[in-house]
Amino acid sequence: MGNFLTDKVIAVTGAGRGIGRAVALACAAQGAKVVVNDYGVAVDGAGPSNEVAEAVVKEIEQAGGEAVAVADDVSTMAGGQHLVDTALTRYGRVDGVVCVAGILRERMLFNMTEEEWDPVVATHLKGTFTVFRAASAVMRRQRSGTLVGFTSGNHQGSVSQANYAAAKGGVISLVRSAALGLSRYGVTANAVAPVARTRMSAGVPTELTEIGEPEDVAALVVYLLSDRAQQERITGQVYTVAGPKIAVWAQPRELRSGYAEGGWTPEKIAEFLPGTVGVDPMPLLSRVEAMAADAAGGRRPNV
Repeated sequence: MGNFLTDKVIAVTGAGRGIGRAVALACAAQGAKVVVNDYGVAVDGAGPSNEVAEAVVKEIEQAGGEAVAVADDVSTMAGGQHLVDTALTRYGRVDGVVCVAGILRERMLFNMTEEEWDPVVATHLKGTFTVFRAASAVMRRQRSGTLVGFTSGNHQGSVSQANYAAAKGGVISLVRSAALGLSRYGVTANAVAPVARTRMSAGVPTELTEIGEPEDVAALVVYLLSDRAQQERITGQVYTVAGPKIAVWAQPRELRSGYAEGGWTPEKIAEFLPGTVGVDPMPLLSRVEAMAADAAGGRRPNV
């Protein structure tokens, strides 16, 4: 048992399997009381069951920790609120929330249906909002707390997961907004973009050259939830964990700009933009082209 999170109360969504489970177990091992949330669905969101969350609670209790299970769907406002209310009712406070819950429904953009778009965005993005919203109201009164959202390297874009990529990009903007809006209350917000072996990563159609285990990700989350991270004023950041590698993503910023006298016209822009403002090359485009070449040659693509 460690002491990074002694006496803290942490709620974790998607905590029944994979990274969420690893986070819940790591938090408990570091002294936290844990609210274990998992709707208990399959990767595509089907077949909910409360047994998944309860099994993790039993693991924590058998190891000498304290935990309670909540099987609500956090993509609803009621589900997010109930998660936080459970922490308050059972333990009297909430010091951190970690939103890991997610599903996949893969399809090319031109074939994607509303039924494939809505649940993915609801689970990842709205599911983070509902928990952040409920928790931030409590943390504002406490004048302390930590929000951790889960994003993905796919926030850069995805060939066949536009729904997932859009939701993960939204999580980053939500985290940055929370960091800005809550800083005066002593509340921090950060995002983690993991690369780890899970049910969801097993379906990736490429060979990942940098990948780790859920426990690698859990170690970073524990740190972000700790007083040590609070003291360093770590907020509004996006971190990747891939095995032994930790990386921080750049903040959005302008690269180049230009001005026109007398206003812009399409003709002026055609003359000015390519050579002066230019573009910021999209790294994934070259990877997509390389993957297409590999596929054409009968090789499994590497990224």
